[in-house]
Amino acid sequence: MTDVFVYTTPNDARSQPLIEALIIEYETRYGDFYGEPARNELSRYPAELFAAPDGAFLLLIRDGETIGGGAFKRYDEHTAELKRIWTHADLRQQGLARKVVVELEEQAARQGYTRIYLTTGFRQPEAKELYLRSGYTALFDVNAAPETYRHLAFEKDISHLTERFAELAATASLEHNLIRQAG
Repeated sequence: MTDVFVYTTPNDARSQPLIEALIIEYETRYGDFYGEPARNELSRYPAELFAAPDGAFLLLIRDGETIGGGAFKRYDEHTAELKRIWTHADLRQQGLARKVVVELEEQAARQGYTRIYLTTGFRQPEAKELYLRSGYTALFDVNAAPETYRHLAFEKDISHLTERFAELAATASLEHNLIRQAG
C-alpha cells in the first residue's frame, strides 16, 4: 500500500471521486440550508484559482485510487485559503486528512505564503477538531453553539515554514552555482 501526493487540477478525472463525494457529503449534512445545491458551492471557483503560482490542488492516491485531497487558493498577498479537504468515508480516523493539511501547508509555504485561512461548516465537528488539533486558531467562540455561525473560520501562521523553505531554496541555489562553476 503506497500513498502518493499528486498535484493536479479539479478537472483531472482522478479528482472526480473527491468532488462527487463532497457533493454528497455537503447535501447530506446541509441539505438546502445555504439556499443552493452543494454542486454550486463546489463549482463556485474556477479551476485556475487552484493552480500555481497562487494555488494548488492536491490528491492523495493509494494504489491508483483517490483517497483524499484538498486545495488552496490565494486569499491575499500573504495568505492561502484552504478548500475542499476530504478523505474517503471508509478511510477516516486514520490521519489522512492531517497528512493532506500538512502537505498543503508546506506547499503554500513553498509558494511564499506565511498564513493559512480556512472555513468549515458548522455541521462538520470532525473538521473543527482537526484544525484545532493541527494548531489553527479559531476565529470564533469555540464555546458557543456551532449553529450560531454559518461558517467556522480558522487561521494559522506558517511563516516558520516559509522561512525554512526559503533557506533550503537558497542553499540549493548556492550549491547549484558552485557545481556549475566547477564544471
